[in-house]
Amino acid sequence: MLNVLQFLGGSGISLLLLASIAAGAGTGHFSPDSSTWLSDRVDATLLLLIGLLFFGVRFNAIVRALGHLRFIAVALLANFVLVPCIGWAIASLVLPEHPLLMVGLVIYFMSPCTDWFLGFTRLAKGNVALGTALIPINMVVQLLLYPLYLHWFTRNIVPVEADLIGQTLLQWFLLPLVVATAAHHILRRLLAPARFARLLAMADHTTPWVIALLVMEIFAANIDTIVAYRGVFGWLLLAVFLFFIATFVLGEALSRMAGLRYPEHALLTLTIAARNAPLMLAISMAALPDQPLIHAAIVIGMLLEFPHLTLLRQLLLRSQTHARYHHSTAGAETIPTH
Repeated sequence: MLNVLQFLGGSGISLLLLASIAAGAGTGHFSPDSSTWLSDRVDATLLLLIGLLFFGVRFNAIVRALGHLRFIAVALLANFVLVPCIGWAIASLVLPEHPLLMVGLVIYFMSPCTDWFLGFTRLAKGNVALGTALIPINMVVQLLLYPLYLHWFTRNIVPVEADLIGQTLLQWFLLPLVVATAAHHILRRLLAPARFARLLAMADHTTPWVIALLVMEIFAANIDTIVAYRGVFGWLLLAVFLFFIATFVLGEALSRMAGLRYPEHALLTLTIAARNAPLMLAISMAALPDQPLIHAAIVIGMLLEFPHLTLLRQLLLRSQTHARYHHSTAGAETIPTH
């Protein structure tokens, strides 16, 4: 399989998603029987995706966060208070006449990434160890906040029953989380470190392809509904573009206010920018199963995310080089001459 970092660095995920959308749309339009067959396997694909996402989470990394409580506090404030409010404001401004698509964007905006942002953090020479500790924290907090966010930000656009959402989270996410975490720790003990590392890498490599399969199934099963709103997808992309600009400005401001060093600055910028679209797509398909426009909006959000993260990496590395140049120049100017 392709190396994940190379794949991400080349915005391969966006191309894979586009291919999946095209394949699903073509299947749904030209072969209704095949689209029915694909839609009948959505639940199995969801469970596979959820299992892969949870299996790769290193919950024992939380102990690394204990020495960086100030950074964790800033990241939590940004990811779970400021960024959801920014996302809701942008989605409400751009798509007020299309409430279901607006809800899909809000769901996409409200949860920070728990997987591939770490690859970009490594490429940007950010604090990867601290980012690893941030992943399980983000995972747990966003699962707990999902029903609250859905209630607060949707204005009852879609029916949200707290008991049903809670039951869905229990059956589809808490139980798979327990099973996947147990499997993670059991296999870690049974396998040699090198073999277990290869197993984790295999799970990471498989995840984008499972996401692509799920996207193809969504578009194959709901192509008629999605095509009816094709003229709005440009506005969706505009909203995502505005969101990425706003979160970049937020990351720069918070990094300066908190006086973060470059490795933590890069990590904060990328965790604010990257969204947890796979998990949000899985949750929304389980909790809101008959809302293809909401699901499509989350998928569309992913299209710009990877080119954006690639650009962010370049900007961060350039800013680091620029800062080092000015620091060395300033140091040279203070050397006394005789």
